[in-house]
Amino acid sequence: MKKNKIIVLNFGGQYDQLIVRRVREMGVFAELLDCSTRIEDIDLKNLAGIILTGGPQSVNDKNSLKADDRIFDLGLPILGICYGLQYINHYFGGSVETPKNGEYGKTPLFVDNKSDLFKGVEQESVIWMNHRDRIKDIADGFKKTAWTLNAPVAGIENKEKSIYAVQFHPEVVHSEYGRLMLENFVINIAGAQRDWSMADFAEEKIREIKEKYQGEKMICGLSGGVDSTVAATLVSKAIGDKLQCIFVDHGLLRKDEAKTVMKTYEHLGLNVKMVDRSKEFLDLLKGVTEPEEKRKIIGNHFVEVFEEEAKKIGGAKYLVQGTIYPDVIESGKDKASVIKSHHNVGGLPENMDFVGLVEPLRELFKDEVRKVGQALDIPEDMVQRQPFPGPGLGIRVIGDITEERLEIVRETDAILREEIENFGLKRDIWQYFTVWTPIKTVGVKGDARSYDNVVAIRAVLSTDAMTVEAANLPYDLIQTLANRMINEVKGVGRVVYDITSKPPGTIEWE
Repeated sequence: MKKNKIIVLNFGGQYDQLIVRRVREMGVFAELLDCSTRIEDIDLKNLAGIILTGGPQSVNDKNSLKADDRIFDLGLPILGICYGLQYINHYFGGSVETPKNGEYGKTPLFVDNKSDLFKGVEQESVIWMNHRDRIKDIADGFKKTAWTLNAPVAGIENKEKSIYAVQFHPEVVHSEYGRLMLENFVINIAGAQRDWSMADFAEEKIREIKEKYQGEKMICGLSGGVDSTVAATLVSKAIGDKLQCIFVDHGLLRKDEAKTVMKTYEHLGLNVKMVDRSKEFLDLLKGVTEPEEKRKIIGNHFVEVFEEEAKKIGGAKYLVQGTIYPDVIESGKDKASVIKSHHNVGGLPENMDFVGLVEPLRELFKDEVRKVGQALDIPEDMVQRQPFPGPGLGIRVIGDITEERLEIVRETDAILREEIENFGLKRDIWQYFTVWTPIKTVGVKGDARSYDNVVAIRAVLSTDAMTVEAANLPYDLIQTLANRMINEVKGVGRVVYDITSKPPGTIEWE
């Protein structure tokens, strides 16, 4: 029987989505499900194995998260990570304790090389720990396979049942042999086949939409970004002109954005209509300073505009959106806490006129979306276009949004984009933009005292938007940017560079 899928059961840990990514990077499809998903609701066809993720709880808590324990009766290989290890040990009769000190960060790991999970792994290496509880007594039928100086049991296995578990996080880049360990489980132990590709995903999704929504009219909200463009192209290939794309100018776009984006959409042959609702959006946002409120106002009004346009064409029951997996995670789905509501997830009104949403990219990460775009022959400039949030510059003006502040962001952002390209870094940096801050600073312009605003530059490196690091921009580039922004843009008195990583920060400031 063909085995080409891994199920990841989510216990609410911060690295859950990374496990899915790591498996997909092997060419194997992985899907993240709630830990409490019942066996009856899991598609067992072609399932190669199951991974139990980490989580913030203790298995000793009365209301701790649990899985459908029938997963242990399926005869499938199982890998537990962090909380997953503790859950497995607890379920099979072992004990878990809470020591005085936890274990966090990089830690030396010692392994039993005879374990199939650690095949090819050095006997001593560095891994990433993030736990408070640890195993006290190992469950009957299991043996210890790894340990650290602070965790006497950092790995266990029951080879007969094909159950393996580790206390550390092999999915993060800080674990030296983490990817090899995951590959040992997915490929060697679970026997999963490497047949997951973005081209296959695109073909399958087009076929699925065609079969499910044949004859239906849809509205697609286009933002100008790669996510909504790829989503629209997928649906368009499935239902053709029955898809009406709407590009809304909400007054929060970058300099010359609308004109540039519309040219691209015409080239793609999408059925697109542009509507200018900038005054409406800015009126609704007047005086609003709280970021979550901004996002929800923008998200709600987007849908209202789409609903109005749907009525004009008549019979459009579905709204197509470019929602991707990081949007879902940050908006508090799948047991994650709410970081910020994305306009296409947490910012949607409950009572929409549409029958439902069509989100063909909901399970994908940003780099996977780009690969789908390439498979669909979308122009490279659009596929590699840096991310631009749906709320646009509305979340790049800190506090109250005014035309003057938006203009400062537009002009400084245009300078940033121009100079990044001049320095040959356009393809090297994941995302870069400027932020208007409500901080005023004293300066000297033309031998006179000035008192203008601080503009922040943000430039980050990432592959999936879930974790980022600040880009190490050349000093002469930063100096050029500061000089140009202060000299050419009225209202700018000082320029600073944001070096915050994610976590603890987010990419956008709001």
